[in-house]
Amino acid sequence: MPTFAYTPTFGKDFALLDPADKQRFKRKVTEEFVPDLEVGKFRAGLRVKGVHGVQGVFEMTWAPDGRATFEYGEEQIPGKPHVIWRRVSTHDVFRSP
Repeated sequence: MPTFAYTPTFGKDFALLDPADKQRFKRKVTEEFVPDLEVGKFRAGLRVKGVHGVQGVFEMTWAPDGRATFEYGEEQIPGKPHVIWRRVSTHDVFRSP
């Protein structure tokens, strides 16, 4: 199982999401992101790709206008990816990913 952390900015962003969007994000991470991360290949629907102009930062689509950015950190458990969530919101996250 991968490990996760988040930045203070992600925490603030997440607190501003409405309850339905919070649940939608959590479900997308649990049901799609984590299984894909474990096999090493993301499904097309998540649209995981690098953020243009920001090395080492990736974006993920979790709703029609829902985006989250993340980076990989140092493994906390040997052999398991460590994901650091950076931002979560709409396309606005790309102003400061």
